[in-house]
Amino acid sequence: MSGPDPVIIAESLTKEFRVAERRPGLLGSLATLFTREHRLVRAVDGVSFQIPAGSRTAYIGANGAGKSTTIKMLTGIMTPTSGRCLVAGVEPYRERQRNARSIGVVFGQRSQLWWDLSVPDSFRILRRIYDIPEPVYRRNLALYGDLLDIDALGTTPVRQLSLGQRMRAEIAASLLHDPAVVFWDEPTIGLDMVLKEAVRVLVNRANRELGTTVVLTSHDIGDIAAICDTALVVDRGRVVHQGTLHDLLRTADRRSVTFDHRDPLPVSAVLERIERGLPGARAGEDEGGRVRVEYPVELFTSRQVLAFLLEHFDLTDCYAPEPDLEDVLRRVYEGAGDAGGSPHVRPAGRAESGAA
Repeated sequence: MSGPDPVIIAESLTKEFRVAERRPGLLGSLATLFTREHRLVRAVDGVSFQIPAGSRTAYIGANGAGKSTTIKMLTGIMTPTSGRCLVAGVEPYRERQRNARSIGVVFGQRSQLWWDLSVPDSFRILRRIYDIPEPVYRRNLALYGDLLDIDALGTTPVRQLSLGQRMRAEIAASLLHDPAVVFWDEPTIGLDMVLKEAVRVLVNRANRELGTTVVLTSHDIGDIAAICDTALVVDRGRVVHQGTLHDLLRTADRRSVTFDHRDPLPVSAVLERIERGLPGARAGEDEGGRVRVEYPVELFTSRQVLAFLLEHFDLTDCYAPEPDLEDVLRRVYEGAGDAGGSPHVRPAGRAESGAA
């Protein structure tokens, strides 16, 4: 059985910017006034992907990877240099008004609210713009009052709200018209833990009950883990991984095994035996007194590590936790600064080919 139809399609999507070159020194600055040289910077480099309707996708990459530029093309703010994209069957940059009716957007640096008006006044204007039916409008206001405490913002002008208060209102505004797709860029910035959880509940409820497709760019690991089920990883404007979060975790280049044992050996001897028998692995003691072995997957499979431990120790307990999402993403971000330009993301199919 085939999966859901794609609601977002990018085909060889490219965006280039013409950037003025500045010559060094005072004479160089003066010369630039009369003759200016330019260079082309390719922020998005032939990106192609599809996002199924009803999915919740984390769009992940280090700063400068091309995430924001791609999102701006998908929302109609920018026009591609070449290639094309479709959102709910619409080319966003050609039909901006039609596209705006089917999407909701939260950008940290852009507001859809009127700064000199209160949040309720902004919502009333948005209701007219999107022609939101009365029952839908009332339902959503009640929901936002319950989960986000929007009513507490009162009649204060938007410009006088704190960052956290404004982000609550921005999130509510992005969902007010029941859009088919929402693009959220760092939506929980400035929110405390309780409100972060409320935002996650809200968007997951919209996804579950209305089929809302979610595209999230965030450095908050909690947001990604709680909201998203798929991941799209970009580096230097190119897609380097797309799949489920589980697939992304499988790309981890290190795994771990933690165990207890009955051997009358000092901890130092245990750690030394492991690191000598498994060259390239690292062994240490965790807070509970158990031994933790971290090993590179290009050298060992989990089956090989477990076989070694069973052969050399009298194990009483042993488990191999899933790779840590934060560690995987940290390596993705670190990889953007490597000389070769390749992030630490391996094809998921390579992982643990001989694993138990």
